[in-house]
Amino acid sequence: MNTLDQLHADIDTRVKTIRDGHPDWLCRQGCDGCCRRLAEVPRLTTAEWDLLREGLAALSPEKIREIGKDITALSGQSSRPIVCPMLDPSQGACQVYAYRPVACRTYGFYVQRDKGLYCKDIEARESSGDWARVVWGNHNAIDRRLSDLGDTRDLTEWFARWMEDGQKL
Repeated sequence: MNTLDQLHADIDTRVKTIRDGHPDWLCRQGCDGCCRRLAEVPRLTTAEWDLLREGLAALSPEKIREIGKDITALSGQSSRPIVCPMLDPSQGACQVYAYRPVACRTYGFYVQRDKGLYCKDIEARESSGDWARVVWGNHNAIDRRLSDLGDTRDLTEWFARWMEDGQKL
């Protein structure tokens, strides 16, 4: 198992543990709040981009063009929040879910000590004591592991390079 696969497996274990202990957990298919309210353009390591690129390549040329337009628009967008270009807004679901980056896999299940929780709905449930026994994943540890997975670039840069290279895999 490669390093990214192992990281995904470890994240999946933490997510499953939280969900098993809290069947009312908010993060699941159909909840796309985080996808509609990104604070910044996603940054991916080389390994994450290689995986995401596989997912993109499996889409129809029309879908790739739509996503490309949304990604290009991000380059010049100065306002926040940002809507993830991989989100299918009509379905409220990620078009490349199995290939999504680590940040998407950890959102709602991991926290960083200095940044706290991000989802206002999860934060409210945690603050009220409903989920006081949740053992959150440590996102600082995830970031350390990600640093071993190659260069990190904005999604917009990775995508532009892919388009320049003629969508080569």
